[in-house]
Amino acid sequence: MNANTNSGSPSGPLGSGADLPADPVDWEARYRAGDTPWDRGAAPPLEEFLRDHHVSGEVLVPGCGTGHDVRLLASRGAQVIGLDFSETALAMARSHAPVAGERYEQGDLFALPEAWAGRFDWVVEHTCFCAIPPARRADYVTAVSRVLKPGGSLLAVFFLDPGVEKGPPHGATKEEIATLFNPFFVLEREWKPSAAFPEREGGESCQLRRKEEKTTTKTVRL
Repeated sequence: MNANTNSGSPSGPLGSGADLPADPVDWEARYRAGDTPWDRGAAPPLEEFLRDHHVSGEVLVPGCGTGHDVRLLASRGAQVIGLDFSETALAMARSHAPVAGERYEQGDLFALPEAWAGRFDWVVEHTCFCAIPPARRADYVTAVSRVLKPGGSLLAVFFLDPGVEKGPPHGATKEEIATLFNPFFVLEREWKPSAAFPEREGGESCQLRRKEEKTTTKTVRL
């Protein structure tokens, strides 16, 4: 579910929040203990989207967990890399029979290799943005923008109202999402998914965004 948010990157735009508080959740420990109520299968809104749309080229799934969304995208012909900080989650992902050459990488979303800059045609987001501390959301947007090619697409399933007093998952308003993403991305479509996991009905919002052709390494702060 997570990207590592325990430390900021010491250099470069991907980890500009080195002085921010550490993530209070030990995601690796939770996977080891089997305390993963979010691990329910492929995201229903993603399944719904893929029935009528094609996601192709190289795709990054940040916070991929045990890889349900990775395998779903790979089954539709995309070249997919799932990223997560938890080695236990990735071991579980790799225990599944490969679908179509999908790969899993252990790493920190906020300190990705320079070789990944401008690499991906798509980023598909589900349960990563809502899992990180809200103080790191601007860093998240910068990181996602940086790994996408100019004109690349972000497909995001945002959790607006998780129904809990203290996250994760952390909710977000549409206004906050717009403030964070609009400097980097053009909003092409926004909709409420008709399919969702139980207890998430009506609490999610899907957005399809395109990275600005001339956006490079801007940083947004609230």
